[in-house]
Amino acid sequence: MTRGRGTTTAVLAALLLAGGVRAGHAEALRHVVAPVDSVPVGESPDTLEEGDVPGDSLGALEAPTPERARRPKLEALVPDLAAHPYRLAPGRRPFAHRMSVSPSYGFLGADRLFALRATYDPESWFGYEASFAHDPGHAVHALLHTLSAVVRRPVAGRFQPYLTAGYGMMIVYPGLAQNAAPVTKNAFTLGGGLELYIRDDLALRADLRGATVFGQQQNQPGIVTYNYAQGTIGLAFYRTIRP
Repeated sequence: MTRGRGTTTAVLAALLLAGGVRAGHAEALRHVVAPVDSVPVGESPDTLEEGDVPGDSLGALEAPTPERARRPKLEALVPDLAAHPYRLAPGRRPFAHRMSVSPSYGFLGADRLFALRATYDPESWFGYEASFAHDPGHAVHALLHTLSAVVRRPVAGRFQPYLTAGYGMMIVYPGLAQNAAPVTKNAFTLGGGLELYIRDDLALRADLRGATVFGQQQNQPGIVTYNYAQGTIGLAFYRTIRP
């Protein structure tokens, strides 16, 4: 009799435990998935539909948002270039009242040369150019700055030749190995170049000039000239300046 009561008590305890587990599971589900009636007034339940994109996918990150859709589209500064970036305007190249900046790389004699040139054309056939170049030599290095005149005859097409002549100064720095002060010498340049227009405001520029530097030899009277070949290639960025 005692054994039967023990068995009955164990069965009742198991049933009570199972009922508690089920009640706890139902309570947990009630908190995780709230019924529609429990959503606050004015808000819609957060439900998944067949066409929804998972929140942790790349598609959700790339999907347009209302804020992104309301943003104004970017407008090009030059609409014609945005529509046809590599098309040139018909006719001869317009150079009057245009300014260009041209960084370039090349050589001066047997050394490397880094140059920066700025050109302004008050007329279609004539312009002024200011040039600043650096020759980073081994034992010595030099700075060459010149003011030149640029003469051209504008033609139709992408290739535009020009001639140039200028005068300036070359400053030679002996370097730390030699106990000497920098030397300033007069310089004259003469040459020409060719521009290949990629579009109306951008051109590839090749330039070749001869540089004659006037100086003196130590303990020697008179003027001695030193001739160097100067060649560069770079880009020319054009902008129109209204008169």
